[in-house]
Amino acid sequence: MFKTFRSWQILLLWLPVACSQESVESGPAAETAAPAVMARTPSAEGARVFFITPSDGDTVSSPVQFEFGVSGMGLVPSGTERPDSGHHHIIVDHDLPDLSLPVPKDAQRIHFGDGRSETELELAAGQHTLQLLFADHLHIPHDPPLVSERITITVE
Repeated sequence: MFKTFRSWQILLLWLPVACSQESVESGPAAETAAPAVMARTPSAEGARVFFITPSDGDTVSSPVQFEFGVSGMGLVPSGTERPDSGHHHIIVDHDLPDLSLPVPKDAQRIHFGDGRSETELELAAGQHTLQLLFADHLHIPHDPPLVSERITITVE
């Protein structure tokens, strides 16, 4: 009984704060406010990212060996802030993320924050689309973004 009473006390103390925050954020200004955009690091002119292996249209077996490259930019681990540099992300069977925000990290958006340019991935049998996205020390895509051609491979 005492625990329930304490929970209600906490709720009653929290409720006015939550309501007051909600009223500040509501109204016409909140409905038209643009989402936050993070500063993007410039990419070097003429820089590009690309798959070395596999190639578009290849039929492979899993685990799939990947090698990717970058030209015109340096390859550094995430957290290393250096002009004209960054690290790779592979986008698997997914559209590109919002380029004004850090690249999400999940099974379809794979980070190589350690600065690697090769990996081995387990992929299910079937067709897969893959694309590279290069990003800065904070995982934010450069401006303009460095994105590879989207390739399609078949895993047997």
